[in-house]
Amino acid sequence: MSKLIVAISGASGSIYGIKLLEALRQLKVETILVMSRTAQEILEYETPFRRDDVAKLATECYSDDALFAPIASGSYFNVIRGMVVAPCSMKTLSSIANGYSETLIARAADVALKEGARLVLVPRETPLTAVHLKNMLALAQLGVVIMPPVPSFYDKPGSVDDIVQQTVGRVLDHFGLALEGTKRWKGEEGPRAF
Repeated sequence: MSKLIVAISGASGSIYGIKLLEALRQLKVETILVMSRTAQEILEYETPFRRDDVAKLATECYSDDALFAPIASGSYFNVIRGMVVAPCSMKTLSSIANGYSETLIARAADVALKEGARLVLVPRETPLTAVHLKNMLALAQLGVVIMPPVPSFYDKPGSVDDIVQQTVGRVLDHFGLALEGTKRWKGEEGPRAF
């Protein structure tokens, strides 16, 4: 089975990347993890996890400055299902949108684009400036899935973990992977008038 690249960049919300790795392990999907240095600092601040804990969730791991890693080359992408950046900082999003491949995360995303692999970005920023929106539009026009972690409430979440898991499930949908427990809108008919 093909591998999925999971990148965790330096934005708040590293729990999305962690829960994504846990879900992929549960689904028996091989993963390649890349974490930026800032992501490592943020995850230790926001969660009980440490870098080594997160690394153990992945099949392979690379530092963000490992530009000689296999995923930096299109010749390796025949075994890659796609790539997710969760969370995706605006710096990383801008680098990807503008082809500035100074880091492994940006380079792997650039390779995913040129090789036609699925690329999903989970940007964590609000409010969004015109610059952020311009970069997102440029990427969306290239086929990148821009998926801010906006909670759904039709599933009546009972905890922050429920909200995170629902987002993770929706991200995995874009790779044809079904995470058990992901709730779907049932289209139940509601009132037609007040």
